[in-house]
Amino acid sequence: MDGQWLQWVRGVVTVQVRGGEPERLVNRALEGGLQLASILWTSGGKLQFELSVDDYFKLRKHLKETGCRAHVTKRKGLPFWLVKVEKRKLFVTGIALFFAGVYLLSSLVWTIEVKGNVKLTEEQIFAAAKQEGLFPMQWSFRLQDADVLSKKLVTKLPGATWIGVEKKGAKVIIQVVETTEPERENLNNPRHLVASVDAVVTQIYAEKGRAVVKKNMKVKQGQTLISGTIGGGAYTQTVVAKGEVRGLVWYEFDIASPLTQQVKAYTGEKKTKWYAMIGGRALQVSGFGKNPFDSFETVVYEEQAAWRQWKLPFGRLKKTTMEVRTDERNLTEEEAKSAGMQRAKADAMLQAGPDAVIRNEIVLHEKTDNGKVYMKVLFEVEQSIVKEMPLVQMQGE
Repeated sequence: MDGQWLQWVRGVVTVQVRGGEPERLVNRALEGGLQLASILWTSGGKLQFELSVDDYFKLRKHLKETGCRAHVTKRKGLPFWLVKVEKRKLFVTGIALFFAGVYLLSSLVWTIEVKGNVKLTEEQIFAAAKQEGLFPMQWSFRLQDADVLSKKLVTKLPGATWIGVEKKGAKVIIQVVETTEPERENLNNPRHLVASVDAVVTQIYAEKGRAVVKKNMKVKQGQTLISGTIGGGAYTQTVVAKGEVRGLVWYEFDIASPLTQQVKAYTGEKKTKWYAMIGGRALQVSGFGKNPFDSFETVVYEEQAAWRQWKLPFGRLKKTTMEVRTDERNLTEEEAKSAGMQRAKADAMLQAGPDAVIRNEIVLHEKTDNGKVYMKVLFEVEQSIVKEMPLVQMQGE
């Protein structure tokens, strides 16, 4: 027979022959120019073969001559497929509309993402892009070439040295490289650096100005650490004092840590709601009814539909509401003490600054009363102890 594709176009039927003289039927058919394939005997003792639809109608005269009867057991090929399509017009039309819709939706720009901008705002970049025809819900085929669009955006945004435009499915990414300008130093008036708190100096480094204290010296709040006055007599001049001074500072805390702790636990009971997401809007499709829980937490999971590398403007959203209860946990005195110390350390670090280090901790007093552990704690913290003071405030000294 012809190639498989040609067979499919012409249509092929599988025939079983019963009665008469099956062998003579096959011989007469082949002699008459009919093309038979897959000739075999079935387990039921019937002769079976395949032939095209056209040859099937030519087989009739040979059936009469040999006294055989033919029964079609299987049909395949384009003619039979067209018959099925004719019976399922609405289904086929729906599939066609679905793929047409997917194609149209994937041909739109759904989102625009901006990367690399620091000084330029997204609003400025979006406004410039819109002037060049790039905005959400724009057809992809109406966009300018990426290189042309990049050059035009650079012209409209003077703060950018280079802009790249890349389309990934229904999303357009605008990559911005901004102009690098040298940092301008702030113009400062002459100043001293003085102690921000009472402390014992542990480190001192004077980048500009004159150090007037030494390591291990006790200093009072407001005392000058690095002077902005250098030289002497007629050669005296003022500068903007710069440097780093660190010292040991003491923080005292009164801690009351309870021996019981409230702990949140999940009961295992939950209620799930499903939503259909279309164009940023959510339509609930299941899980209707009121929330049955007095105490609960809600977890939201969103899943956006995609086709190949394109993200489609619809999807689904799952909202799970889980019942929670509050249990009471009893702590030992050591656990309560540890919890209170951790809170106090956090407070000390918050006051001392991000570069502070706790060097020592001393418990001055401790007792347990009325379900709580009470402590008086002293923390020895090493931290920066400088603050600025303009020289104009020091002229009267």
